[in-house]
Amino acid sequence: MSPVIKEFRLPDLGEGLTESEIVVWHVAVGDTVELNQVIADVETAKAVVELPSPYAGVVAKLHEQPGTVVEVGSPIVSFDVPGSGVPSGDSPDSSADKADDDEPPAKREPNLVGYGAAVEKTGRPTRRARRGAASTVPARPADASTADDAAVTAEAPQTSVPEEAPLERPRSTPPVRKLARDLGIDLPAVNGTGPQGLITREDVLAAQQKSAQEESAQSGTGQSGTGQQGADRGVPASIAAGERETRTPIKGVRKHTAAAMVASAFTAPHVTEFLTIDVTASMDLLARLKSSRAFADVRITPLALVAKALCIALDRNPTLNSRWDDASQEIVQHHYVNLGIAAATPRGLMVPNIKDAQALGLRELADALKGLTETARAGKTSPADLSGGTISITNVGVFGIDAGTPILNPGEAAILAMGSVRKMPWEYQDEIALRQVMTLSLSFDHRLVDGEQGSRFLADIGTILSDPGMVLTMV
Repeated sequence: MSPVIKEFRLPDLGEGLTESEIVVWHVAVGDTVELNQVIADVETAKAVVELPSPYAGVVAKLHEQPGTVVEVGSPIVSFDVPGSGVPSGDSPDSSADKADDDEPPAKREPNLVGYGAAVEKTGRPTRRARRGAASTVPARPADASTADDAAVTAEAPQTSVPEEAPLERPRSTPPVRKLARDLGIDLPAVNGTGPQGLITREDVLAAQQKSAQEESAQSGTGQSGTGQQGADRGVPASIAAGERETRTPIKGVRKHTAAAMVASAFTAPHVTEFLTIDVTASMDLLARLKSSRAFADVRITPLALVAKALCIALDRNPTLNSRWDDASQEIVQHHYVNLGIAAATPRGLMVPNIKDAQALGLRELADALKGLTETARAGKTSPADLSGGTISITNVGVFGIDAGTPILNPGEAAILAMGSVRKMPWEYQDEIALRQVMTLSLSFDHRLVDGEQGSRFLADIGTILSDPGMVLTMV
């Protein structure tokens, strides 16, 4: 009997995943293996799994190297299997019957969980149809005979979905697929920018931001055809009609923002720290700047001072300016600051960002903040301004709020909430005095930032705002 080459394709390991990573090979080319011998460890999103050999023979080729992510159904190893050919003197039919009927069950291929991707004569796997997929069995003509019925019935179990049918999910990792589901993003419509077209977290977020912009533009130009009489009087149609409830469809920016916040809250382990500081010196500085000729035409606000203090503190605490990349399993540290500013708009919360904020002086930063918030409230923020943020600030103080626990903008390591500036009794030069006080709230991703790093960053911002002259000791 002549030997033949048998390919072993990566099986579906029973977890509904589309890919696994080769962790280590336990065999090498030329090794003799037995049936069910462990030949490799592969890692799924849930565990490291031992992969048994489906053949007894000699390893002829290892198709993939350790560390490679392989799609289910792709060949990973080939075996030189002896005794698989047709013995001399026997017909092919009798040999096949003997292999099927006489071979003991213990000598056959192992029953791998979910390995049901049948291989056709071309050596390519036939995709399994999804549950609920339409049948491709041809309809029987009205005058078909009973023999025709029998033929159709016999052929039905062998029917497979054509190779070009879009049944397989696009290449992405389980966390990215979950993020897409949470954001309502259709993965087949997303262009992957990762290796070999892999769809990354950033691709999904970019698609979400683009969709939000498109829906915002549509909602801004659309008009409702109901309740016109009430609308003419400036009264919502539901109230004008005497209704006890108003129902607003969840769509556009609000829908995507809600999904993004849910994804962030349940993906990144949030930690929030608080610091209450005396900002009287900063408020005095603002008053002097407003009367200064150099800042006469610039609107300087407490937010501008906090933004500048944050950029300076980031230079001393760079871990706060990083992101967790699930797709590549890397921590990415940014050497620039795209500063996001949370802005409440009629269409919902938006977080546009100022590009390269670390390179701007206080005057330029104040101008950028003014332009950014005005553009956001007018609904004219571009997708480019909504993407690529590295850290954010939310100013809850404008609503009279002292502190909060802000949720991270997806893909960022930290967000700072600045509270209202209030006059309060405060210890000053060993006496109680009426001072201007603010509370800062810093939320950060504990995967990227530990308690010490977050505390030092928050303390640096507090030091600058308490005594702006301390900047000279930091830069």
